[in-house]
Amino acid sequence: MSFINPPTSIDELMTRARQLSGRTLGDLANQHAANMPDNLLIEKGWIGQFIEQLLGATAGSLPEPDFPQLGVELKTIPIDETGKPLESTYVSVVHLMNTHREQWHNSLVRKKLAKVLWFPIVSLKGVAIQQRMVATPVLWSPSPEQEAVLRCDWEDAMEKVMLGQLGQLNSRFGEALQIRPKAANASVLTEAIGPDGDIIKTLPRGFYLRSNFTRSILESLCY
Repeated sequence: MSFINPPTSIDELMTRARQLSGRTLGDLANQHAANMPDNLLIEKGWIGQFIEQLLGATAGSLPEPDFPQLGVELKTIPIDETGKPLESTYVSVVHLMNTHREQWHNSLVRKKLAKVLWFPIVSLKGVAIQQRMVATPVLWSPSPEQEAVLRCDWEDAMEKVMLGQLGQLNSRFGEALQIRPKAANASVLTEAIGPDGDIIKTLPRGFYLRSNFTRSILESLCY
């Protein structure tokens, strides 16, 4: 697949994005001579990486939005036929050490979510990857109310990280943001503060947006 130049404006990005709407992933892969995996269990991130390539994203794995020159983050999101998100959405890694300098206003989570291009992919059960269809992409920035919820969750989470209370960051934590392990397997460990203030080894963690929060976003944008 050939390299696509990054868009120079949000209008150009949205024009590219809308041109993909209504197309299947198989059709797009054939058009651009892209190798499509047989299943996503091994290459879970393939769809997102493919769409990034089609739109000219340049950030890769760097800690910044996918289109750094535009300040726009790209998020592909699987939905059902009614537009309901089927899973939570990864945002960024959770810093488990040296967190005292990080505040909400300069956090990676806030930077990533300041402006998001949501790219829904209709992913019906039993439908092959090739037949999954790109729905209408939408550009979103959090409202003051939405940002307040995100900030509250983030600050509560980081306080627990600093106090060594990782055990409290379970599946019930957070209204919009939740924290989950983020590692290829259980042998991948990183350092964190333990409950007694000592350094422990634990699984890396990631921030994820809850599916009910992303559903409210899509619904608010008339999806």
